Amino acid sequence: MRIRAIIVDDEPLARQGVRAFLADEADVVMVAECADGADAVKKIKDLRPDLVFLDVQMPRLNGFQVLENLPPEILPVVIFTTAHDEHAIRAFEVNAVDYLLKPFKPARFRKALERARGQLQVRIGRGGDPQITALLASLKAGASAPPRILVKSPDRILFLPAEEIDHIEAAGNYLVLHTAKERHIIRETMTEMEARLSGAGFMRVSRSFIANLSRIKELQPMAAGEFCVILKSGARLNMTCSLTELQERMKKL
Repeated sequence: MRIRAIIVDDEPLARQGVRAFLADEADVVMVAECADGADAVKKIKDLRPDLVFLDVQMPRLNGFQVLENLPPEILPVVIFTTAHDEHAIRAFEVNAVDYLLKPFKPARFRKALERARGQLQVRIGRGGDPQITALLASLKAGASAPPRILVKSPDRILFLPAEEIDHIEAAGNYLVLHTAKERHIIRETMTEMEARLSGAGFMRVSRSFIANLSRIKELQPMAAGEFCVILKSGARLNMTCSLTELQERMKKL
């Protein structure tokens, strides 16, 4: 069997890693690479691959949203790749969907690929994958619960409700979570946090800031058509995202 595959990941090094592992697999031919979810939807519709290596945490359109935007009859076999999204991993395991936890090793990669081969051999027609359908349903059910952020300190472990956060600031390899009374520091990337809070009323307004949209008081114009986000707390966040996109997101609150 000749397996036509697509790699979807916003990180070039991650795509390179999957590509390197596939170089030793004679029956797998890579037909495309995608760096974002929107391009992945288009390429999957156009190319109809057998297998997709799909990153979970991508800006704008994450891995699950990619699948939601595809007709069920053309859903490929999917091997998810993820960093440390605990909710997603639990959902994968419950629904028997395979995933690779970054950074993954050659033996684990080969095991996932072997399982994908088995799925392709027994799949009848293109009627969709019931495991993927069940996965998306379970994720939607879980999405109704407000996310909580785990914050560790020497004397306690805090489960911080996302709705208590005013904004999030990048600080090197760390994030600073600003609430009304406190600041909390965690080790995580902006991309990972953006994906985690994408459905909870947050938006990345610049490279360094994620804002709780319900805390925005006003926008103040700056030079050259740029704006500054003013929060109810008085914090000022320089904004580089699209004004139209922000307005559309605000309308949905």
